[in-house]
Amino acid sequence: MKEVAVLLHNIRSAHNAGSIFRTCDAAGVTHVYLSGYTPRPIDRFGRPQKDIAKTALGAETSLRWRYVKSPGPLLRAMRKDGWHIVGIEQHARSHDYRALKKGERTLFILGNEVRGISPQMLANCDDIVEIPMHGKKESLNVSVAAGVVLFGTLES
Repeated sequence: MKEVAVLLHNIRSAHNAGSIFRTCDAAGVTHVYLSGYTPRPIDRFGRPQKDIAKTALGAETSLRWRYVKSPGPLLRAMRKDGWHIVGIEQHARSHDYRALKKGERTLFILGNEVRGISPQMLANCDDIVEIPMHGKKESLNVSVAAGVVLFGTLES
């Protein structure tokens, strides 16, 4: 079975983070990494973060997760361990997520709700995928985008 992990970098909303935890659990993701100012399920005083718990519905306690302040060392270590790193972002290098050929171990990166994934992080991606948009809006909520890509690539 292929292994899938997710990195949430600079997600501002605890509700989005919790919703992504729940989606990751449902999609069979093995590990969630949090970096930057992404809210964590446990606050700095060791207390559960209520807004994450509200939308994660327990997935924050059953999924393995880890916080890293800066994602650079994590990305380097995962690449060295053979992980295929995929950014979910609209970008000149991006292609339709449905054409993605995942590796045996794939890390999906999701970025800030407004600014997306930084150019520096995108430069560290093996692939960049996007969801084709057909309406007037140019993007989806980050938690919805996570669900579309995770479930849309389960078989690839």
